[in-house]
Amino acid sequence: MLFVLYALIGMFAGFSAGLFGIGGGLIIVPALLPLFALEQINPSVAVHLAIGTSLATIVVTALSSIRAHHAKGNVDWAVFKRFGLGLGLGAILGGLTADLTPGPWLRLAFAGFTWLMAARLLLAAAPVASRALPAGPYVVAAGSGIGWISSLFGIGGGAMSVPYLIHHNVDAKRAVGTSAAGGLPIALMGAATYLLAGWATPGLPDWALGYIYLPAFLSIVVLSIPFAQLGANVASRLSSVAIKRVFAAFLLVVGAVLMVTG
Repeated sequence: MLFVLYALIGMFAGFSAGLFGIGGGLIIVPALLPLFALEQINPSVAVHLAIGTSLATIVVTALSSIRAHHAKGNVDWAVFKRFGLGLGLGAILGGLTADLTPGPWLRLAFAGFTWLMAARLLLAAAPVASRALPAGPYVVAAGSGIGWISSLFGIGGGAMSVPYLIHHNVDAKRAVGTSAAGGLPIALMGAATYLLAGWATPGLPDWALGYIYLPAFLSIVVLSIPFAQLGANVASRLSSVAIKRVFAAFLLVVGAVLMVTG
């Protein structure tokens, strides 16, 4: 039954990622926590395990996304070389930061992050291209900050990368494609860090590689990719304003639940 529930998370996360345009980590992490409780996984490692598992699933979905965007010529690889380096470095730092943060505090921080994302969806205006992309070291530094936050909370970083790139005069479609490519170094380096940091941690369940729980990872990735395509098809028929409001409301509820249970 738990394998079925993990697969359902993959369906919902993939569909939501395609529908809302934001990585499935915002769905996967809070959805895994009650299932980990059902499995009686030690609460001291449950949040770290959910985040590490989320990042591992993003490795797979990012590869699929990169292939699609590259085929359409929407990945600016020159920008990616500098930006992706920073994203990867920041992801390592995010994983190390999470390892030093107690589970309950990490849970509350994730709740606060979901509220910030909801506020951004409801209040923030569309980014405006107002300046040129800065020199290489500044792009690496910006990527490091985005990578740190993304790895800390188990997300792909698109909600932050896309506005940053558009603001710095990268074409909107190429910003989305380059951001999608940027999800790979975040997920790859972040997942590797969670795997190594959690390797000898006491209280981990069987079939866990560090902070990556293999049964959940495999069940999620099987269905997340096809349902992401379905979500994208549905999104093309709906109002973008309505989609943002629905997802913002969902994030507010998720944040409230995590805050109370945390």
